[in-house]
Amino acid sequence: MIVSNVSLSGCAGVNSALCAAAGEGHLRGGSHRTTLTPTGNLVVAVCLGFIGTLGLMNNLLVLVLFCRYKMLRSPINLLLVNISISDLLVCVLGTPFSFAASTQGRWLIGEGGCVWYGFANSLFGIVSLISLAVLSYERYSTMVAPTEADSSNYHKISLGITLSWVYSLIWTVPPLFGWSHYGPEGPGTTCSVEWTAKTANSISYIICLFVFCLIVPFLVIVYCYGKLLCAIRQVSGINPSMSRKREQRVLFMVVIMVICYLLCWLPYGIMALMATFGPPGLVTPVASIIPSVLAKTSTVINPVIYVFMNKQFYRCFKALLHCETPRRGSSLKSSSKVATKAMRGLAVTGPRRTNDFLYMAAFLGEPVAAIPQLDPSVEPTIDVTRGPSSDINKPVVLLVAHFDG
Repeated sequence: MIVSNVSLSGCAGVNSALCAAAGEGHLRGGSHRTTLTPTGNLVVAVCLGFIGTLGLMNNLLVLVLFCRYKMLRSPINLLLVNISISDLLVCVLGTPFSFAASTQGRWLIGEGGCVWYGFANSLFGIVSLISLAVLSYERYSTMVAPTEADSSNYHKISLGITLSWVYSLIWTVPPLFGWSHYGPEGPGTTCSVEWTAKTANSISYIICLFVFCLIVPFLVIVYCYGKLLCAIRQVSGINPSMSRKREQRVLFMVVIMVICYLLCWLPYGIMALMATFGPPGLVTPVASIIPSVLAKTSTVINPVIYVFMNKQFYRCFKALLHCETPRRGSSLKSSSKVATKAMRGLAVTGPRRTNDFLYMAAFLGEPVAAIPQLDPSVEPTIDVTRGPSSDINKPVVLLVAHFDG
């Protein structure tokens, strides 16, 4: 449909730069390169232009909201901003070059630019992936923490952000020093790790990259969010109707996160493995360019899932559109007031209301440690801070604020 095969012997009528890339691909990968037709390049350029523009706007908006509204400046939101920064850098330092190359049908900034493009896109992409895994672990670890989460403690999140960049550098710098290499990819209008090289040097790097930068983050995300869902199920016996609604909402978010992760990155990983271990010529230009474009769509999808589905960011977004002060919703301060009133009601009605109160505290996102203590003169038969059964244990209470913002 949009592909035409071009052998090395037929380079007379084809752009010389593209033929040079094809020759390099032939020498390194053991098979001739193919190139897209002008129509195919136009389709790719339109897709990249659309992705780059939306990704730039979405991630810039996240940064504007974070800088504009103080209520968003919490440790967990700082991690979301790190994801937006890495995605924004892809849109600024990566996508424009592949877009321009697609419009011209050839790579425009030379071999050095190709190496830079491959390194930068790999670096920022892995930072985003690791940050998503750190985010899921932060939500999980906060849920099981024995004490109340400190909303002013940035040390743990700063460590996670630093980890994401250092970890990414560990896996993206080696090709610059000889463990594999960066070069033309697919039809020659993008650059990445040379997947088609059949040397032990390149194959060992690709296997490590696939395992430690794609599979490991995915397993961390699935495990942590799976634990969160299990925690939500523990409150199903307290208030079935409200708990079911909460469970369905978080389940929906988790499923969307996992599906989008797989949709963006799994095709690219599979394509890389097929190009590495398959016979020469197995991966065609279309088969290589589609996963590459899908991976770049993560720059558009991440802000939507992790930020604009966050109630706190969404309230600030609406306030920005209407030029008004955002409604704080169920912040910790307002939740504390409600919890205090509920405790007063508990002192009047007795321990029979304990279960309902604990569920209300969980629904508001109020940690157990922040629940006001009963007056010493009131001695209910049930310990509010612990709960008599597994259905009302602490982890459930620590969960909700991190999904709702």
